[in-house]
Amino acid sequence: MEKTRAPSSHAQRLVASPPGGHEEKSPPESSVYMDYNATTPLEPAVIQAVTQALQDAWGNPSSPYPAGRKAKDIIGAARESLAKMIGGSSRDIVFTSGGTESNNLVIRSVVTHFHKTHTAEGDPAPRHSPAEGAVPHIVTCTVEHDSIRLPLERLVEEQVAEVTFVPVSPVSGQAEADDILAAVRPATCLVTVMLANNETGVIMPVPEISRRVRALNRERAASGRPVILLHTDAAQALGKRRVDVEDLGVDLLTIVGHKFYGPRIGALYVRGLGEHTPLCPMLFGGGQERNFRPGTENTPMIAGLGKAAELVTENCEAYEAHMRDVRDYLEERLVAEFGEKKIHLNCQFPGVERLPNTCNFSFRGPQLQGRAVLAQCRVLQASVGAACHSDHGDRPSPVLLRCGVPVDVARNALRLSVGRSTTRAQVDLVVRDLQQAVARLEGRGGTPSGV
Repeated sequence: MEKTRAPSSHAQRLVASPPGGHEEKSPPESSVYMDYNATTPLEPAVIQAVTQALQDAWGNPSSPYPAGRKAKDIIGAARESLAKMIGGSSRDIVFTSGGTESNNLVIRSVVTHFHKTHTAEGDPAPRHSPAEGAVPHIVTCTVEHDSIRLPLERLVEEQVAEVTFVPVSPVSGQAEADDILAAVRPATCLVTVMLANNETGVIMPVPEISRRVRALNRERAASGRPVILLHTDAAQALGKRRVDVEDLGVDLLTIVGHKFYGPRIGALYVRGLGEHTPLCPMLFGGGQERNFRPGTENTPMIAGLGKAAELVTENCEAYEAHMRDVRDYLEERLVAEFGEKKIHLNCQFPGVERLPNTCNFSFRGPQLQGRAVLAQCRVLQASVGAACHSDHGDRPSPVLLRCGVPVDVARNALRLSVGRSTTRAQVDLVVRDLQQAVARLEGRGGTPSGV
């Protein structure tokens, strides 16, 4: 996809309006941004927090003079805000450069800890561990983000770990708890399942998986087998639905700022950091973040991340309701204008919860591949799937294929994701734009009233 611009100034102004408010008569716009699952613009309050920190908290947070103490205080406040957003403790928050680092840190930590505690030399127990001599085993699913999939594949190539990629159900689009538990082995040390899929919006049954894993851990403890830690990448869920680590029952949770109108840094929640849940640093340096993630802290971006978390805590229900209303209207308009025979909604699985903002659909027809449709659009800014797969050419989305979507349908997929400022009027503009794009590709030209 071509480079996209940030939402227009009109859309930016809507961000500051009461969450969930609609402007049915918005003025004509040159473009409508519907790729919020790829990234979000900074909220005005976040920009202000970043700017203020740049001005007032430029000092090194480890220094004792006023600018340093100010920076340290800002970092502490942001840590509290992140913890409140997810229902955890500020002691268990570690700042990172983003979701990719957080996910890699989880995987490397668990593997390193396993090798330290389940080898003949490192086994502290008077009897050998049943996992002794085995390589660590990790369970995940087939629709995870590349920042989970690729590091796991690399560990397998290096023969450092074994991994089971559990297929998602074509009926639900979910990694089913039964299938996850069936994949567990004596040497399993980590289960990592995303909270919400970035392409389909499907919410994974993480609470059920965690309940089952905790029950299994009680049995494993009695036999000396390693405890299974549970991690979820919550990048897509935060800011779109309530996320609570106690309800989820996870040991580790990945936070990504630019998915909820914050800056492009992230954090990692670690339950009982260093005590209940081990964390082994990948970097070594000056001791910041209690040595778990050293390096002088990026105070301005951390300030912005904290402010973005505050906004989510205060407004999440309103954000969710507004996005669901606009997304549902979008899907209704698509079906009404194109008809059920012409359009296939790829993300609707009966009885399965999904993100309130995500619409994944395909036009039926050999000329209507997703990239071709987008190339013809003059208003819509969106994607055919995950932004990190933008260099995959016309290959259909592996995520959709693994969810049971036929190849010819998956190849034509478009992912539209609405945001806090998206309006019904903008949806009407987008549907009209899609009508014209489809007509041009099918050689009909003009502006059809319907297809």
